[in-house]
Amino acid sequence: MEPKPKPRRLPLRIVVPSRNDPLLKNLTEGIGGPLGRYTAPGLVTPGFFTVERVLILLTTAAALLAVLVKTPCRINGWSAPDHFYQACYSDWPVLFDSRGLGQGVFPFLTPDAGFEYPVLLGLLAGATALLVPGDGVSAERALGYFDINAVLAVLAWLATVLATMRMANRRPWDAAMVALAPALILSVFINWDIWAVLLAALGMLAFARNRPVLAGVLLGLGTALKLYPVLILGAVLVLALRTLRLRPAWQAVGAAAAVWLAVNVPFMIADFTGWKYFLTFTGERPAGYSSVWFAWNIVADRWGQAAAEAQFINFWAYFLFAAACAGIALLGLAAPRRPRLAQLAFLIVAAFILTNKVYSPQFVLWLIPLVALARPRWRDFLVWQFFEVLHWWAIWMYLGGLTSGGSDRNNIDAAIYVWAVAGHVLATAWLMARVVGDILNPARDPVRRLDVDDPQGGPFDHAPDRFRLHRKLSGTGRSRRPAQEAETP
Repeated sequence: MEPKPKPRRLPLRIVVPSRNDPLLKNLTEGIGGPLGRYTAPGLVTPGFFTVERVLILLTTAAALLAVLVKTPCRINGWSAPDHFYQACYSDWPVLFDSRGLGQGVFPFLTPDAGFEYPVLLGLLAGATALLVPGDGVSAERALGYFDINAVLAVLAWLATVLATMRMANRRPWDAAMVALAPALILSVFINWDIWAVLLAALGMLAFARNRPVLAGVLLGLGTALKLYPVLILGAVLVLALRTLRLRPAWQAVGAAAAVWLAVNVPFMIADFTGWKYFLTFTGERPAGYSSVWFAWNIVADRWGQAAAEAQFINFWAYFLFAAACAGIALLGLAAPRRPRLAQLAFLIVAAFILTNKVYSPQFVLWLIPLVALARPRWRDFLVWQFFEVLHWWAIWMYLGGLTSGGSDRNNIDAAIYVWAVAGHVLATAWLMARVVGDILNPARDPVRRLDVDDPQGGPFDHAPDRFRLHRKLSGTGRSRRPAQEAETP
């Protein structure tokens, strides 16, 4: 008896944004309506214009706009207050001059050279400085330093878009949010944050492909460059408890810790004072611009109240973030269905941003890929981006007023700046509420359609819920549904 041939597996059909997204569906009416069914996305060969190539083209166009934003400073140089009023400020040329990078100082390798960033970022800053031709500090070399870092940042941006696309399963077009995000276009050339975003995205991609050790390595490297990638491991731990699949979580956490130590310990031994400068600087600095704490101090000054000091802010920032993490963990363990990894990661990172004592305009980059994966709805995304762009404009105008010493009538009032900060905070909180709503009502989740469960979940994807907190606490006699039924959208 001949064995039956295996059924031919049909190619994966991708989600068409013009059909699936309410906003895009309405916007396409003027150009003929949503994509027709005869195009059979995912089945019909698209020719040259594959999703991947279109995303590369979109990112390249967005990168050219990002360079255009910096053109006034590229022509006239970076100096206060002009680089604020022209909204083309960048840390790269400023640090090239003020931290001695243009004079051969290499962070963490040059003795007694303090650098207020983690080790891997300092090494990146020093290595790119070596690529600038010439000697000494000059406007031409500062421009060269900016251009070198900008080119490398665009490459990291492209890789982040592609990593997001590959994590999105049936929704590759969601990566267009990362390619075209207005706040990313405006902020990508401020600092090196795009590199941490890339390592975080690659770490999540590795985890999605059931490679937790590699995921931990990448997240550990990201943490050695900026702190926030380690927060993604918090989402991994919550899902490990929910499914009782603990091994992948411990592998990822262990690998991340080992890599972070491997990067940091040699510098701790060689020059502990220089290594801890970042921690000392962070702990002792006052409230950073655009944080809720800085806005509070402006309001307190208007009301004749005392400003919040660094020690007070440190305690309450850590306390509020810890409380937020506890709430997110409870949500993940008590939700009717196991949340997706991207949803929990977004909530944790957003909570960190809102409670932290510092909020720089480029921090929005941390959230953009997570939003594209956690809440891929263009209306929500663009509403949030509007307030982030508004804040981006307000911070430069506010700093321009502070550094110019000009009359108040020629600068924005501090109250306008505070309202812009409040808009950024409330928009981010609103987006968090939307994600929480999807977790509490999984049927609303735009990602979970057909047999899709958790595209970024890796070993947790389609895993049964073996631990649900409220059932343990309530003691009710309701019977547990089978895992297959529990996973049905």
